[in-house]
Amino acid sequence: MLESPFFPAKLTARQQQILELIQNAIARTGAPPTRAEIAAELGFKSANAAEEHLQALARKGAIELVSGTSRGIRLRTEDLQSINDARGRQLTLPIPGLAQLMLPLVGRVAAGSPILAQEHVDQTYHVERSLFQQTPDYLLRVRGMSMRDVGIMDGDLLAVQSTREAKNGQIVVARLGDDVTVKRFVRRHDVIELRAENPDYKTIVVEPGEAFAIEGLAVGLIRNSFQL
Repeated sequence: MLESPFFPAKLTARQQQILELIQNAIARTGAPPTRAEIAAELGFKSANAAEEHLQALARKGAIELVSGTSRGIRLRTEDLQSINDARGRQLTLPIPGLAQLMLPLVGRVAAGSPILAQEHVDQTYHVERSLFQQTPDYLLRVRGMSMRDVGIMDGDLLAVQSTREAKNGQIVVARLGDDVTVKRFVRRHDVIELRAENPDYKTIVVEPGEAFAIEGLAVGLIRNSFQL
């Protein structure tokens, strides 16, 4: 059973299994599973059974549910602790008993400069290592709603593992010209497509020779709910 200061109510074996499935899906693809995917993975007869377990997990504080999207599941982030206050003073906010990562939070990225340049780092956070199957290198604040339908919302913190490679279908942080964007990566022969997960946004087509680079792979998503 999962027991920590952030999950005061014990989880059943099935709830623990579903929570781990969610964590693994986010680590693997950058997005939570749908109810139908949970049902298929665990052998439920319908997506409604998955929904009942998700509601129970939400009541126990293990996850947050976002209405209006098929992948509207977020991991809770009471274990996300800022170590800079509003005036920029350094704070130490340890979380006893947890293995932690120190991850820089990247804000706006200047054109043509490295994404982890010091001037781009807004804050540094302590994050529980066990949230991620793949270790992230930094957090990126999401801007806009182009990835809404996989539960990635404006203002969310995307956990990113630095890499220059990606497989078809993975969610990436990509540099296109002077812009840095979060999209789903699809390669078709010599053409790269950066697909939004919101029908209000068009697919970006990267032709051969255009300035393009993969900056990282989405390995998790957390909601910035911490308030000082």
